[in-house]
Amino acid sequence: MPRINKGELELELLLLAIFRLSGYDFRQYMKSSIMRRVQNRLSLERLPNISSLTEKVIHDETYLNKVLSDFSINVTEMFRDPSFFKAFRHEIVPILKKLPEIRIWHAGCSTGEEVYSTAIIMEEEGLGDRTKIYATDMNEKVLSHAEQGIIPLQKMQTYTKNYMLAGGKRSFSEYYTADCESAYLNPNLLENAVFAQHNLVTDCSFNEFHVIICRNVLIYFNIDLQVRVLELFNESLTSDGFLGLGSKESIRTESGIFEDFNLKEKLFRKKRS
Repeated sequence: MPRINKGELELELLLLAIFRLSGYDFRQYMKSSIMRRVQNRLSLERLPNISSLTEKVIHDETYLNKVLSDFSINVTEMFRDPSFFKAFRHEIVPILKKLPEIRIWHAGCSTGEEVYSTAIIMEEEGLGDRTKIYATDMNEKVLSHAEQGIIPLQKMQTYTKNYMLAGGKRSFSEYYTADCESAYLNPNLLENAVFAQHNLVTDCSFNEFHVIICRNVLIYFNIDLQVRVLELFNESLTSDGFLGLGSKESIRTESGIFEDFNLKEKLFRKKRS
């Protein structure tokens, strides 16, 4: 009789319960990442094992929402990895300028900081009116926050430095007002941004985009799920469209779907069919 890892079995049952109750499917996320979040929740709730958490998830919607929030990936900042945004500005934006309209999808946008970053670049490059930015995430709570354009003031010093390193052309303070606690992004920057719930694991393509930016999300997926999501991006891109990934992510360009555009900055281009 094969030896069963009871912890892994418990985790499988928890993820199945979450999927059946909510429709969110985490069964192909990296198990190590999911397990860390589960163990943290067990510690916070002082629960002895995953089975006890599963029982609460099934019978108490509060716990289901807590775990869904735990699994959401919300680490982000404005102009994160400034060299990525500098390459986007100098290498991709000149190509986009030839288009009558531009559609950009930020997939897994979290609280919106990278959406704001792209909006600023497009505005500075004279493309704000021609650009529609679609910002999606599976987590409704972070989407609601992203729509507001409110940023903790203590983060602005870092964001200002990132902006300048990313090739910013103005004073960063022109883009927000502030009080003693928060910075408030100028509302006009988000006039052409649409925030909507979308689950990369279960939902389909919903438009055709010239650029898709999905940074530091694929690292949480196993290989099979990464392939599925990349196929979704391929379906969602125009001919010669661009894909931007995170600094720790890559794709197998030999698969024939994408080709390297700026490998150092993890910018790829869809191959013509």
